[in-house]
Amino acid sequence: MKLECFLYPGWEPRIRPAPRRRAWMDETPESFAYRCLPLSIANSHGWEIANPFGFSARWNGGCAVSDVEIKFDDSTRSVVEAPVSLFGEGVLTFHIPGLFRTEPGWNLWVGGAPNAAKDGIAPLSGIIETDWSPYSFTMNWQFTRAGHWIRFEPDEAIAFFFPVERKMIEETVPSFHDIGDAPELHAAFEQWSRSRDAFHKRMREAPPRDPADKWQKLYYRGVCPAGNPGTDHHQTKLRVRDFCTMRETKK
Repeated sequence: MKLECFLYPGWEPRIRPAPRRRAWMDETPESFAYRCLPLSIANSHGWEIANPFGFSARWNGGCAVSDVEIKFDDSTRSVVEAPVSLFGEGVLTFHIPGLFRTEPGWNLWVGGAPNAAKDGIAPLSGIIETDWSPYSFTMNWQFTRAGHWIRFEPDEAIAFFFPVERKMIEETVPSFHDIGDAPELHAAFEQWSRSRDAFHKRMREAPPRDPADKWQKLYYRGVCPAGNPGTDHHQTKLRVRDFCTMRETKK
């Protein structure tokens, strides 16, 4: 699977594999938030585009383009990458300096970094047909509180993206079933439910000293309640590649 980013002269996007860590997760007692594997996998499931310079922005609650005020840290900012108020309605817009190309049939999902909430402003998400489109796109954030200064630090992620197959969602056939129709799944769930209740009881009665003993780790280790592997392709960490130059690709 190829994912290419074509650069116009003067375009220098700061693109990097998305990290698994989040400041708020680091600050939880014993960093327990990382015990939730789906969180850390989602955090690193793509690439980030970083902010090239620091700035603050405030929305006064109006609908006009002029109702958003932006103050930059550095007056020598890049015009190409400077955020603007373009659409009104309390939306802050970043022009993305790159033309992305995916393989035929693949789109690009673009939005904010997962599990990275920002007070007073929220990222908008979009899905773009990057297998044919010759158009650049913007990353947009919508203010959620008027009169509140929002701060974007240098190198802070302003966008997050990953490829998705175009027809997959429409070709998916969702359905409900009675759990009794899947006896093996039913038995495994009941076994896990009982073991989890017993585990929580032990934690209350005799809390362990070692943080590693404070969670069951069944899903994290990719094993079923009986101890057998759930899949040969279980992932506890993603190794997303850096964007490389064409010269590096040909080596």
